[in-house]
Amino acid sequence: MSKKLQVTLIKSSIGFEQSQKDTVRSLGLRRIRQTVVHNDTPQVRGMIAKVIHMLKVEEIEA
Repeated sequence: MSKKLQVTLIKSSIGFEQSQKDTVRSLGLRRIRQTVVHNDTPQVRGMIAKVIHMLKVEEIEA
């Protein structure tokens, strides 16, 4: 089974750098408490690491 990451936006990106806003948007998150599921890849892990202070991340089995 491949691992997946469930990513939830828990804090607004208002007041943060534009690059962080763009990263949140590229993860597919638009609203607070919105949840998306991504494959566990190094690219996604890197995006999450950049904005971890705004996210809640859980590993799930798919």
